[in-house]
Amino acid sequence: MADRGVDLSALPKEVRDQLAELDLELSEGDITQKGYEKKRAKLLASYIPHLLNVNLSLPDVQLSPSHSADPSPSPEAPGPSTSSASKHHRAHRSGGARDERYRSDIHTEAVQAALAKHKEEKMALPMPTKRRSAFVQSPIDTCTPPDTSSASEDEGSLRRKAALSAVLAQSLQSPDYWINRSVQSSSTSSSASSTLSHGEPKTQPQLQPAVSVLADVLAFTRIENSVPPDVTSSTPQERGSRVDLPPAVRGMSRGQSRSSMLDTADGVPVNSRVSTKIQQLLNTLKRPKRPPLSEFFLDDSEEIVEVPQPDPNTPKPEGRQIIPVKGEPLGVVSNWPPALQAALARWGATQAKSPALTALDITGKPLYTLTYGKLWSRSLKLAYTLLNKLGTKTEPVLQPGDRVALVYPNSDPAMFWVAFYGCLLAEVIPVPIEVPLSRQDAGSQQIGFLLGSCGVSLALTSEVCLKGLPKTPNGEIIQFKGWPRMKWVVTDTKYLTKPSKDWQPHIPTANTDTAYIEYKASKEGTVMGVAVSKISMLTHCQALTQACNYCEGETLVNVLDCKKDMGMWHGVLTSVMNRIHTITVPYAVMKACPMSWVQRVHLHKARVALVKCRDLHWAMMAHKEQKDTNLSSIRMLIVADGANPWSVSSCDAFLNVFQSHGLKPEVICPCATSPEALTVAIRRPGARGAPLPARAILSMGGLSHGVIRVNTEDKNSALTVQDVGHIMPGALMCIVKPDGPPQLCKTDEIGEIVINSRAGGTMYYGLPGVTKNTFEVIPVNLAGAPIGEIPFSRTGLLGFVGPGSLVFVVGKIEGLLMVSGRRHNADDLVATALAVEPVKTVYRGRIAVFSVTVFYDERIVIVAEQRPDASEEDSFQWMSRVLQAIDSIHQVGLYCLALVPANTLPKTPLGGIHICETKQNFLEGNLHPCNILMCPHTCVTNMPKPRQKQPVDVGPASMLVGNLVAGKRIAQATGRELGVVEDQDLIRKHQFLSEALQWRAQTDPDHVIYVLLNAKGVAVCTATCAQLHKRAEKITATLMERGGLNTGDNVVLLYPPGIDLIAAFYGCLYAGVIPVTVRPPHPQNLAATLPTVRMIIDVSKAACILTTQPLMRILRSREAAASVNVKTWPTIIDTDDLPRRRPPHIYKPPTAEMLAYLDFSVSTTGMLTGVKMSHAAVSTLCRSIKLQCELYSSRQIAICLDPYCGLGFVLWCLSSVYSGHQSILIPPLELESSLPLWLSTLSQYKIRDTFCSYSVMELCTKGLGTQTEMLKARGLNLSCVRSCVVIAEERPRLALTQSFSKLFKDLGLSPRAVSTAFGSRVNLAICLQGTAGPDPSTVYVDMKSLRHDRVRLVERGAPQSLPLMESGTILPGVRVIIVNPETRGPLGDSHLGEIWVNSPHSASGYYTIYGEESLQADHFNTRLSFGEPQTLWARTGYLGFIKRTELLDASGDRHDALFVVGSLDETLELRGLRYHPIDIETSVSRAHRSIAESAVFTWTNLLVVVAELSGSEQEALDLVPLVTNVVLEEHHLIVGVVVIVDPGVIPINSRGEKQRMHLRDSFLADQLDPIYVAYNM
Repeated sequence: MADRGVDLSALPKEVRDQLAELDLELSEGDITQKGYEKKRAKLLASYIPHLLNVNLSLPDVQLSPSHSADPSPSPEAPGPSTSSASKHHRAHRSGGARDERYRSDIHTEAVQAALAKHKEEKMALPMPTKRRSAFVQSPIDTCTPPDTSSASEDEGSLRRKAALSAVLAQSLQSPDYWINRSVQSSSTSSSASSTLSHGEPKTQPQLQPAVSVLADVLAFTRIENSVPPDVTSSTPQERGSRVDLPPAVRGMSRGQSRSSMLDTADGVPVNSRVSTKIQQLLNTLKRPKRPPLSEFFLDDSEEIVEVPQPDPNTPKPEGRQIIPVKGEPLGVVSNWPPALQAALARWGATQAKSPALTALDITGKPLYTLTYGKLWSRSLKLAYTLLNKLGTKTEPVLQPGDRVALVYPNSDPAMFWVAFYGCLLAEVIPVPIEVPLSRQDAGSQQIGFLLGSCGVSLALTSEVCLKGLPKTPNGEIIQFKGWPRMKWVVTDTKYLTKPSKDWQPHIPTANTDTAYIEYKASKEGTVMGVAVSKISMLTHCQALTQACNYCEGETLVNVLDCKKDMGMWHGVLTSVMNRIHTITVPYAVMKACPMSWVQRVHLHKARVALVKCRDLHWAMMAHKEQKDTNLSSIRMLIVADGANPWSVSSCDAFLNVFQSHGLKPEVICPCATSPEALTVAIRRPGARGAPLPARAILSMGGLSHGVIRVNTEDKNSALTVQDVGHIMPGALMCIVKPDGPPQLCKTDEIGEIVINSRAGGTMYYGLPGVTKNTFEVIPVNLAGAPIGEIPFSRTGLLGFVGPGSLVFVVGKIEGLLMVSGRRHNADDLVATALAVEPVKTVYRGRIAVFSVTVFYDERIVIVAEQRPDASEEDSFQWMSRVLQAIDSIHQVGLYCLALVPANTLPKTPLGGIHICETKQNFLEGNLHPCNILMCPHTCVTNMPKPRQKQPVDVGPASMLVGNLVAGKRIAQATGRELGVVEDQDLIRKHQFLSEALQWRAQTDPDHVIYVLLNAKGVAVCTATCAQLHKRAEKITATLMERGGLNTGDNVVLLYPPGIDLIAAFYGCLYAGVIPVTVRPPHPQNLAATLPTVRMIIDVSKAACILTTQPLMRILRSREAAASVNVKTWPTIIDTDDLPRRRPPHIYKPPTAEMLAYLDFSVSTTGMLTGVKMSHAAVSTLCRSIKLQCELYSSRQIAICLDPYCGLGFVLWCLSSVYSGHQSILIPPLELESSLPLWLSTLSQYKIRDTFCSYSVMELCTKGLGTQTEMLKARGLNLSCVRSCVVIAEERPRLALTQSFSKLFKDLGLSPRAVSTAFGSRVNLAICLQGTAGPDPSTVYVDMKSLRHDRVRLVERGAPQSLPLMESGTILPGVRVIIVNPETRGPLGDSHLGEIWVNSPHSASGYYTIYGEESLQADHFNTRLSFGEPQTLWARTGYLGFIKRTELLDASGDRHDALFVVGSLDETLELRGLRYHPIDIETSVSRAHRSIAESAVFTWTNLLVVVAELSGSEQEALDLVPLVTNVVLEEHHLIVGVVVIVDPGVIPINSRGEKQRMHLRDSFLADQLDPIYVAYNM
């Protein structure tokens, strides 16, 4: 520690306090060890005696070059020893029968060995569950064969069955070797235990297969079936009417539970039940992980992220600093032209008949030949036309120096050549781009960015091409996405004007003005224009001429795109400078006839051919048909992508096949190029018979740390690379570190190649900022001092200088994936994936690899196109093997592997895969995979350590130990006084509700107290005080006659929402029996809803049921008999047509402590609880509400709530009778048929106060949000509403209330009107925003602290902040205190704890069958452990905090606001932290536009996320990675299972709360019928 020399007691007090607070944070797990040490060191920095500066410098270590190909290895550049090629590359290969690109035999072997090793570990991965209907290939897909053409990527259609048996036999002949190795390695690896298995032993002995399956089944049978089901309801069809599952259905699988047996990886048949799969998933997660990799972070993430210690065995570079490498001098030839246009002028005049270009038709036959004379005359015409014939003399459209887009297809090279040289002669700057095929073309927006940054407004094209461009209905060319407005000019000869006699083009000597702009796409997908000056263009041509030794009049076959890159530099520019005859073979011809380029070489005796690995490949595949080709004329076969490490095998295989056709080994010339530096290096043709250059066989592990290590021990993780020759004449090259300042590398270090040369690009046109970082780099030495004045350009290539100054390239910066501080190359990963057999699942050339940033690190994603005929099992098998292979060979975990249907990945114009667009689609959820495998558990190694809970000692000392810092205000709040009732008459009236009704019936008989509305807004039923009293009396008389009841018996009221329910309630009070209101069963869904009704009837031991005729018929119906025993119902009395009778007497309870009614409700955790409400509690509750809302008989309120339990029941049935106000009753079900019913009622009756539920508010927000204009036109006006209170038992849903307020603001709704109430089981109404208190306040708390049970207030908009709204003003007579649920000691202001309440209207206890008194006493009569031990409190079971605000309440004191955070029962304990499901669900719902609703729960330590998909089923799998990302990013949790279901599957109760436990039970019992279940490994 840094404080060894510090005497802590001598420090100033505030420093000691800060240190103490730091220690507390560390002990509570709020800060990691590293963050703690950093902060502590900072605090003590000024008090520490300074340590001596110790300098440990390493001696200079040199690598001795071992036998290298170069006979005299230069002493200046010792490099990695590279052994001769013949040893590692077998001379005898099976001809063209194998698909060779991206594959070396070594690699295939390596992959097989790695997989063999994994097989030993025998781990069954759970296969995802997919609904059959989903992802059926559309007929179009099945008819059209997928386009297997991709540029450098593909050979799909020409694939042959790989003759692998020999290799297989060889690599697997001694499995023991692999097994032993795997055993040793696994025993030594220190296991970083899985995030999920804290307590369990790390590995589990494997049981016998049969036993383990049985164990699985037993583990998931629900043993406790006594948990009562939910009483509230849910139907899968739509969210309005909800029904719930009966106890019988929970925990058992549906009759035909899909128990298809499927064979998992280890050959054990596993039943596909969810539980079994989750067990498999847990098994895979219990494996010890390999030691985590070293990681470095710079931002505050240290506070959150666990940073593993760097591994001491990491290889470090040991060589000395590299010396810049010089290319040979650029020779000066007397007849080199002063500018490229001058060369064209010269050949046009002196060699007019000499052929310049031959173009081929689609069958590969020559179409036309353009001579130098024609090229010159047409280019002149075009130049003249551009400068003089567009616009007028005084206002020409083009000036010299303007930029012009060239839009020509590859199949029309002559038109392109003429346009390009025409622009050069007119001194306008050509910008060649691809032909846009559609408005939405992949990357078309980026091309628009390029055109914009270059200021292009004119495009040249050919007539044919113009006809093919997409048009608007009136014939104009459409405006392409992101493009500036363009003028199109057709350049066919017939439209050009012959220049006048006196006109001559201006051909100046080459200078630094821009000659042309070549486009380049960056890793992020932006397309930038690299400007090449006239002098660079000329010098580059000269350098290529010297390096390739071009001679005048040679023939060159070009297979590359002539609009950019090598295809342009050799095939358009250098060829004209040297009067070469170029034969272009467009991509379309290659697709139709892969041998065409070889035939052209043969027929024209071409001396040079310009190809990519793909073309070598295709020729090999098709060479069987051609017996008589001869390639002996070739002196140089330039391989444009020879810098790709995987080109080695293509070159070797091509040579194997065509050596017998005269191809000489030494003519294969790989080269390295970059858009910025143009040609970097090219291999010069060797002398006949000289030994071929050596290969480097490098260790992949070393490469990932940026170090060159010759691979000796483990050939599985070796990469073989070939050199790309020497650097270009006249250039200077260094290798610098790819990130950070451009520091020179050591000789054994991989870095970015930087070049200084007159022949490179000069800038990104129009982007000076980016230009500086790329084109003006000055390398620095180890001390950080610049090595000179000359600026270098970054090439974007990663490599090193080998023996003899040969350049080796091991990858590109844009393919670089930096994971946990190690570098991986995308191409290497593609190669590994393709070496996994069998590749019959995917198209070889259609694989994209990229990384996405999730939770402070890069994560690797692989996306491939799946063949339509691949089965689910094959795909899954292939995917899991790819994971294992990459894990073994590259030592890196894959985050996500996705397969998409054939032909759906975005293509680049030349058929390759558009990586950036693919990544964009992945992140936006537009990829639509048909298979996906996520493995966050293996690759996320930087999770924070799980929190260890501190033991808490109870006692007065707790006041000091952080529970309550002395001097802090205790967190408690009180509503105003209930006041004393003076009037004797009122006392009589208010003692019992039954008496209140009788009193009202006498004193004010005609006052309408209830109005019930139907869906049309018509009052279908009203009741005056007298009518209600009479109806109650009829029911009482009937109960006394027919019920045979005793006083105090329980009677179930089974009514739809309405006035009958109210009358029945008072009828029971008059009769002295205890009413129990129950929601009636849903007639369309009896099987799910009736058992709940039955359960409440049984639990409450009801002696009788009061109901309506239709419901009575349902209870006795045949359908009902299917789900419950209808013969054992208690007496059922229908109250529809009762005779007019008065009861002999009306019961009056002897004391107010007697029970008035039972309130049954189901908590969201699925617990059915009934609470007992006494007469005293009922009347004080009604009085409290009356005072808070200022209710009296002249007022009207509107209620749109379910009247069966909680505050909804109180407002519906009790409050009006007590206060005398008129209640307009709107059954929430009616809103389903008439959405505006509630709002139009408020407007029509000019209601001031209304009460609703969240489900009602959500219905209005979703259904009417877009119709506010129409409602306004109908005259709907909400300006009368003063308070609209949402009745709830949860944290206020701020987003919903805010959007409701905003949406209906236009209809006059005051933004202050909407507020919420809060109640719980122990006390039905704790808070209710009345008329008196201040407006509800909102605070922002830090989510990270909340998980640690702490409240930290932050500013709005702070990262990880959560807005919380006050739950309404505390009701009169209610006291609330915040308590630590473990110690039961009071907490301070703004501390999180359980909300305890003391109030005369608390319920008097639970009503349970077995009378579990202990439970009851605990919840209803609890005392604080210290502070004020005599008061009795009721525990609400909710977490929250109290904050004293600046606002004043009615009495002028500062207002104490209560903030509810969530129910304790609902919280998830994960990694030692406390999570509220709603927070995770909010994040999940934000992850993708098609997630309608989501719910989370845990199961055996796994987090399960269920998301409802509102879009089409093909989007289902898009959600899996997005959900995983967002939960990891925002909550630092790894999702174990992602379940995608149809809308309406997540059960919701009448209050609009999610029934997560129900959902969990249905999921485990396989009853959800999910669209897709993904098990994240």
